[in-house]
Amino acid sequence: MLIDELNRKILRCLQQNARLSNAEIGRQVGISSPAVSERIKKMEDLGIIEGYKAIVSPFEIGYQLKAIITLRAFMGKLKPFLEKVKTFDEVVNCYRITGDENIVMEVVLKNHKHLENFIDQLIIYGESKTQIVLSRVIKQKEVIPIK
Repeated sequence: MLIDELNRKILRCLQQNARLSNAEIGRQVGISSPAVSERIKKMEDLGIIEGYKAIVSPFEIGYQLKAIITLRAFMGKLKPFLEKVKTFDEVVNCYRITGDENIVMEVVLKNHKHLENFIDQLIIYGESKTQIVLSRVIKQKEVIPIK
């Protein structure tokens, strides 16, 4: 499906505020609410729109540490790790990357002891490096530039 200008406008509206009603989106882009609904449904069915979510502050619910952890997997341990990482509640983002390390994870943890226990679980899969996040420079955004 080609993304026409109306769909681009709808996507921009949803990225700014996914809670907008179809009627409000229609007012902003110049089409009817049913037309907006039909276009959104089609983009959902095609996988262009993957979902909607609430972004929760980990710090406000008791997680006092955020860390970036890279992992250089041992020979034969990458595939088992790729399955295991899906079970770790601490991992909020995980990427397979190029370079010396195979994996980079963003994790949230309750305290230093929690971090230590988490790192202990990684040891069997490879060599890890941990950086503690001090502050956020750019607020988390899931906005894709739609041109």
